[in-house]
Amino acid sequence: MTRAGAARGRWIENWDPEHEQRWERGGRRVARRNLVLSMAAEHIGISVWSMWSVLVLFMSPRIGLDFAPDEKFLMVVVPTLSGALLRLPYSRAVTRFGGRNWTVFASLVLLVPTGLTTYFVQRPGTPLWVFLVIGALAGAGGGNFASSMRNITAFYPQRHQGWALGLNAGGGNLGVAAVQLLGLLVISAFGDTHPAYVAACYLPLIALVSVLAALRMDNVAVIRTEPGAQREAAANPHTWWISLLYIGTFGSFIGFGFAFGLVLQNQFGSSPLEAASFTFLGPLLGSVARPLGGRVADRWGGARVTLWAFAGMAGGIGVLLVATRSDSFALFVAGFTALFVMSGVGNGSTYKMIPAVFARQAEEAVTSGRDAAAAFARSRRLSGAVIGIAGAVGALGGVAINLAFRSSYGELGTGEPAFYAFLGFYGLCAVLIRVVYLRGAGAAGALPGSARVRSSHVR
Repeated sequence: MTRAGAARGRWIENWDPEHEQRWERGGRRVARRNLVLSMAAEHIGISVWSMWSVLVLFMSPRIGLDFAPDEKFLMVVVPTLSGALLRLPYSRAVTRFGGRNWTVFASLVLLVPTGLTTYFVQRPGTPLWVFLVIGALAGAGGGNFASSMRNITAFYPQRHQGWALGLNAGGGNLGVAAVQLLGLLVISAFGDTHPAYVAACYLPLIALVSVLAALRMDNVAVIRTEPGAQREAAANPHTWWISLLYIGTFGSFIGFGFAFGLVLQNQFGSSPLEAASFTFLGPLLGSVARPLGGRVADRWGGARVTLWAFAGMAGGIGVLLVATRSDSFALFVAGFTALFVMSGVGNGSTYKMIPAVFARQAEEAVTSGRDAAAAFARSRRLSGAVIGIAGAVGALGGVAINLAFRSSYGELGTGEPAFYAFLGFYGLCAVLIRVVYLRGAGAAGALPGSARVRSSHVR
């Protein structure tokens, strides 16, 4: 491994994390440094993205911002949708501009929506469309997830990717809990009439993480992909099967994270302080569970662990239905917390499936006589592309969840129809895993890998 000069933008040439001697001599240290800074940048990005899940709790006639419940749900739908749509171009941008370079830019650009939020969120009479535009700009924080994950994939060897990707995503997803905890602190200290304080806290943090990324992160040449990698990945059916599963896992995590406070207000009439007191707990535990899901998937296989996660999520929905009918606030919070934890586990295990499935396809290509180096290079290239596609499609699940809540509470005043819809979708995902990834020894990606990818098989 060699480092290019500063004139080339801190590029590392000849990066090969699979080379064990190079990895032990210094590669591990370089990868860890980039992982830590990537987590920090992604954490801030997701905090900005999910900030509207907190800000809507402040909006009331007391600060001159009186919006109906369906309008508040719309305010959290827009950044969710924007963030999902930006994930594909963000993932592709890393392969063109480099992980370090893009992280610096993607962090700095967050100053725009955060600054606008600070200015407008306490101005009485601000119309809905202004907040929708700002929310759409805040979606850039959601795009950071895809670029960060694509970047970290290139730094780590196959045998450590479940843990590394889970840790990277879990640290980033903690941004949902962090901004909600910050909202709770602001409400506790200053009351529920100062939402601008929440946004203002992130302005210096954005500047700090941008500087650190510029000074300490690296670009790696191996991340550059040939034109058409995303098109090739889009032609592979596993891309869409895994994306569907990620709708169920990450879509649930981010959708529930954005909606939880509003759901408590609509279901139980909770005050902003009461809602904020519980909204951070589920995302916190779900974020911590994500690297655990990746680690367990390294041992037991991504498909099997993802199936367990969907079973747990279905159980959480069952608890919510019982709590809704019995009007039990404590049971309702417990059910939602279980959903966050199991979706976090599923997030880690589903992403572990991506390199595992394509590594298995590379093994099959080698067995049929193709060049091993070319086959595994193609596997890594497709894995990176699928991470971007699955991340974008999965985030759309968060949009669907908030639209379901908006319709359910707006028309019927209860979340019960939405819960039944989620339960049906989780059942569909479980059937998909059984049929495609866990049925018989010949299922695609279901067999153990060779010694090269022995910890990366799907089952």
